Amino acid sequence: MIQTKRVYEEPTKEDGFRVLVDRLWPRGLTKERAHVDLWMKEIAPSDELRKWFHHGERDFAEFVKRYKKELAEKKELVGKLEKLGKQHETVTLLFGSKDEKQNQAVVLAAVLKGK
Repeated sequence: MIQTKRVYEEPTKEDGFRVLVDRLWPRGLTKERAHVDLWMKEIAPSDELRKWFHHGERDFAEFVKRYKKELAEKKELVGKLEKLGKQHETVTLLFGSKDEKQNQAVVLAAVLKGK
């Protein structure tokens, strides 16, 4: 199972294998408190796309389109996450954004689920 969760929330056993999918380490969060099993910053949106989305009009549909295009060029990294999904009962994609519905982890989870 692939799920998403805000990295600032308390870790639980139900999280399974925890993967941070942000390019930047979350502010004010220690590595011990985050309980991140793997930090895949290279699968996060490019700096250009991240800045466009966070400092622009926040057009999520356009962000999804652009991020999926970037992910299509990162097949090896997406494959690594797919492999982790087969090795672990649950993989939780962690993100730092306050918006729990419009962020890169949601898009990445949809890609991994084939949506």
